[in-house]
Amino acid sequence: MWSVFAHASGFAIVILLILVAFSLLSWTIILRKWLTFRQIDRQNHAFVSFFRKSERLSEVHAACEHYRGSPLPGIFSAGYQELNAQIQTLKAPQAESISLGDRPIAGIQRALERAAAAELSVLERSMSWLATTGAVTPFIGLLGTVIGIINAFNGLGMVKTASIQAVAPGIAEALIATAAGLFAAIPAVIAYNHFLARLKKAAAEMDDFSMEFLNLVERSFC
Repeated sequence: MWSVFAHASGFAIVILLILVAFSLLSWTIILRKWLTFRQIDRQNHAFVSFFRKSERLSEVHAACEHYRGSPLPGIFSAGYQELNAQIQTLKAPQAESISLGDRPIAGIQRALERAAAAELSVLERSMSWLATTGAVTPFIGLLGTVIGIINAFNGLGMVKTASIQAVAPGIAEALIATAAGLFAAIPAVIAYNHFLARLKKAAAEMDDFSMEFLNLVERSFC
């Protein structure tokens, strides 16, 4: 195999280097995403447990810094800040209690939705690269295969006797390009589908937490 690389054409080497670059970057993204979602699973559970046990929202807000690996503290902070803004707006100097109406609740809901969308956008970063790698690299490898076969048959036309030994190196070079393309594409496609499922799970957890936060606000202030 090494002899094939040693005698490969310049075009074939360029194709292989491109595929190697795609593969290395994809594996870097895969590892980073795996660590990110693993941390999210742990910290989401811990943050929700702390949120449910806390007696005051201010306590939860103060503890958000300890759960940076989870998207839920960002959503909570957005809702909490909007809630405080609504309370300050509706607060009367001599009022004993604060009662929020439908419109303030809708404002808090919009704040939660914006924060969830922002957190989801962060988690979606680099996902497009995995999709691009899975879609493009097989065709890049196929291009290398086609050019390699063309070169192999061109070389066959320059020799007096046709034999398998004359075309074998060129065909081997061509097939290596296809294999390299598939080697880059298959893990990227598998990882993309896996992380897409994890992304949907994270989005569902954000929605559930947002609804739980709104329910708490309605019970406490409406």
